[in-house]
Amino acid sequence: MKIVVTGGAGFIASHLVDAFLERGHEVHVFDDLSTGQLSNLDAKATLHKVDIAEKQAASLIEQIKPDILSHHAAQMDVRHSVADPTFDARVNILGFINLLESSKNAGVKKVIFASSGGAVYGEQAVFPAPEGHLTQPASPYGVSKRAGELYLSYYQQAFGLPYIALRYANVYGPRQSAKGEAGVVAIFLSFLLSGKTPIINGDGRQTRDYVYVGDVVAANVAAVDSSFVGPINIGTGVETDVVTIFRHLSDALGSSGEAQHGPAKPGEQRRSCLDTSRAAQVLGWRPQMALKDGLQKTAAHYRKTLGR
Repeated sequence: MKIVVTGGAGFIASHLVDAFLERGHEVHVFDDLSTGQLSNLDAKATLHKVDIAEKQAASLIEQIKPDILSHHAAQMDVRHSVADPTFDARVNILGFINLLESSKNAGVKKVIFASSGGAVYGEQAVFPAPEGHLTQPASPYGVSKRAGELYLSYYQQAFGLPYIALRYANVYGPRQSAKGEAGVVAIFLSFLLSGKTPIINGDGRQTRDYVYVGDVVAANVAAVDSSFVGPINIGTGVETDVVTIFRHLSDALGSSGEAQHGPAKPGEQRRSCLDTSRAAQVLGWRPQMALKDGLQKTAAHYRKTLGR
């Protein structure tokens, strides 16, 4: 099977490239390397250094004629989306439409889209949130992810292009960057291993649903063979606050350092947690990695990578 993975040199998608290669698929990676790292990529994948919003990306889709488009390329910084919503829309909306048009023309059999559970739901009224929860994104990034889902629904209805939109919770694990608005796990590990004092925004009791990258990869692999069409939450259904995450990581590194509390981030969601019963029903998927174990594996990777 031919699979195009956009953003394939990035954190989540590079693990997905590995999994597809292990299963014998022909994998093409689209990445402009603005945030992705060549060191994340297996040499057996074919890299196309390309901007997904440019005509070259569309032409490549039509030349390769992949069976699956796995779309992970994105402008993923929430603060950047607020500061420059036009750029966010260019990448996340116009870039995606560019790929969808070419996928329609190339006879792509399915699109698997990396969406965002926390960002598309906004402030939740129900915990954990099911897929039928009201979507009220609180950032241009969230709006662009929800728009991607709606465009997928249109292409499915108008042209019969099947899709699954995987609404990720807070994904963590090896290869996650600590730069920009990265996950709190990567940021804390970077600070702890460099001897700096991590900053916790506000009281640190804001919660998220933390899911290990290996479990996210397993959900994507299951989505390839699923006949389901629509959105599916990928998380754990468990809320964990930031203070607890910091304590687990300190324990994993044997660190006695303390974090400092800074001002709360304006507009930050207080709680986020996803109901994953649909994933169990239609994909046969359940998260396997316990949070403490996943954080220990991640800490070990960062210690090895940073040589500390």
